[in-house]
Amino acid sequence: MRLLVAEVDTALAEFLKSRFQQENFAVHVLSHSDQFAGLPENPNFDLILLDTSLPGLPAADPMHVPHRRWPDTPLILLIADTAVEQRIRALNAGADDVLVKPFAVAELVARVHAVLRRHNRPAQDEFVFEDLQVNRVSHEVRRAGRPIELSPKEYALLEFLLRQPGRPVPRNTIVEEVWRMQGDAVTNVVDVYINYLRRKIDAGSDHPLIRTVRGIGYQIGGNHYSR
Repeated sequence: MRLLVAEVDTALAEFLKSRFQQENFAVHVLSHSDQFAGLPENPNFDLILLDTSLPGLPAADPMHVPHRRWPDTPLILLIADTAVEQRIRALNAGADDVLVKPFAVAELVARVHAVLRRHNRPAQDEFVFEDLQVNRVSHEVRRAGRPIELSPKEYALLEFLLRQPGRPVPRNTIVEEVWRMQGDAVTNVVDVYINYLRRKIDAGSDHPLIRTVRGIGYQIGGNHYSR
């Protein structure tokens, strides 16, 4: 995933870059609106974080420059104005989300993932990954035709991993997205539920789908595998 951070506070921008790199984002940072012109014509950003106080942005329409270049790219505004009316105007003008400064970085990370989920939500009603089938409407799960009963939380964890096939997902991200909780102290719950899933999904198969990436977390499929 590629993230553009347009933030006037260079220290904050570098901190956000480091934080989102931990989430496996490729991050490009700029601190002035003039730098938009120096970006490639088609950088394929998946999301833009835009500080509305960025120098050179039109006060009446700070989203004009990024929207003109990347009209289909999700955009989250970072604003200093706490007025509800300002946030409403931004959302009505096309922002996908608005966050008031100062903000908790963990909340920003969660909002970025939420916006990306909305934009990347698959149109089909069924995930098919190798011999695993997951019906997103009925929540029925089958492996090689064998029905598998999952608890609601086990299903939520499996579906979240399936949205990022072959991509390592950190434990703290899983906690934030599946359990809606924050903090490294509770990431052990992920290990417990991964073990539940392995017993049900990978039991009896000579080709495990759920993989551990040491020092990071877990993934479905891919080449990195160590148990």
